[in-house]
Amino acid sequence: MTKTPGRPPRKTFDRKEAAEISSKPGYAARAAAAKMMAAIIDQKTPMDGVIDDDHGNPAFRALSGADKALVRAILNSGLRHLAWINAILDGYLQTPLPDGARHLRHVLAVAAAQILFLDVPDHSAVDLAVEQARLDPRSARFANLVNALLRRLGREKEEALARVRAEVPIFPAWFQKRLVAAYGEEVSRRIGENFITLPPIDLTVKSDPRGWADRLGGAVLPTGSVRLTELQRAVTELEGFDDGAWWVQDAAAAIPAKLMGDISGKRVADLCAAPGGKTAQLVLAGGKVTAVEQSASRMKRLKGNLARLGFEAEFVVAKLEELKPEELFDAILLDAPCSSTGTIRRHPDVIWTKSPEDVVKLASVQRRLLDAAFRMVKPGGRLVFANCSLDPLEGEELIARFLKETPEARMRAVGAEEEPALPDEIVKNGQIRTTPDMLNGVDGFYAAVLERSE
Repeated sequence: MTKTPGRPPRKTFDRKEAAEISSKPGYAARAAAAKMMAAIIDQKTPMDGVIDDDHGNPAFRALSGADKALVRAILNSGLRHLAWINAILDGYLQTPLPDGARHLRHVLAVAAAQILFLDVPDHSAVDLAVEQARLDPRSARFANLVNALLRRLGREKEEALARVRAEVPIFPAWFQKRLVAAYGEEVSRRIGENFITLPPIDLTVKSDPRGWADRLGGAVLPTGSVRLTELQRAVTELEGFDDGAWWVQDAAAAIPAKLMGDISGKRVADLCAAPGGKTAQLVLAGGKVTAVEQSASRMKRLKGNLARLGFEAEFVVAKLEELKPEELFDAILLDAPCSSTGTIRRHPDVIWTKSPEDVVKLASVQRRLLDAAFRMVKPGGRLVFANCSLDPLEGEELIARFLKETPEARMRAVGAEEEPALPDEIVKNGQIRTTPDMLNGVDGFYAAVLERSE
């Protein structure tokens, strides 16, 4: 083990020395990555928020395009493998770092992510981590420790990785426990294997999935989505983007709108509608669609997405629970806000920013939204409830309680009569349940079809 040092006198740097250190090539990117990691892990800030080009953390926004890409790569690799990184670091430390050196833990994690998982020279990752420690008065006394620990990691990376792969779950304990309780050890293991790989890009096309798959070098999934198997350019540069022939939408996220039945000419509401993929599906299916979104900024994004596709809808910015439509809807799609644990392939920060308490709280929010949405459905109408959580508390258990407590509601079982037909593996007890290990990798999603008695 690497011994944690005592408290030798701290070296202080004048402004010139500090500027020289912080201006070293690559330093700003690594320092920003450590700040972003701290914001995500300690402050539970979503990763998308801190690395947004327009509104993200100032340290990130100040970087060059190349350095921003490096920070994104570090965070993606670091967060996907953080349970393993933590286990390795803990094994190397003779005693835990003190609370006052909390930021140093993130510096070490950022360096470890580079050494273990990125094509970055080990010496660069080590040297810049040491400089970060030296420049921070809270951690200057640990600079030698950082150097020794990371150099050892560079020498032993293969052995260290092999050990944690065999002994340590890839997920934090709270999430691993809930996964195993819901799906068992084997499915949880497969979800973990999927989690550490980058997700593919799926498209929903207006027509001719086979033709677009051939043109874009993709494949048609059993659900009808087109998966891009080789992406050599940015999505916005692909054929059909400017013409609005398709839109990016995970294959699992595209399923709920397919459960709405024949909505041609009917009044349909898409609640919690942004960013608009499901709204577009409903418009394409012929519905007279009202898109409801609480956030004005998210509604602006939704409108832009539909404009590119050449689709029109009625737009309403309002809280769902305060919405009072003049006329009830024939059908409603409610993709409710949730813990988002089904999206961990695309958002690896979720398992570090959420907690069991969040799952319980969000399940309560979903129930309130479901009650409000159901009141807006005409007698004889249909409501599809969906979310991207893997937790049954936000899916199967929530719907079971709703049906028990709502006499006028009944479930319409999803089955072979639905158009288009769906793979048997995702239909569970008349409901939709996908997990990230299915269909060669999709988001985890839940959906149920509810009908209101006449």
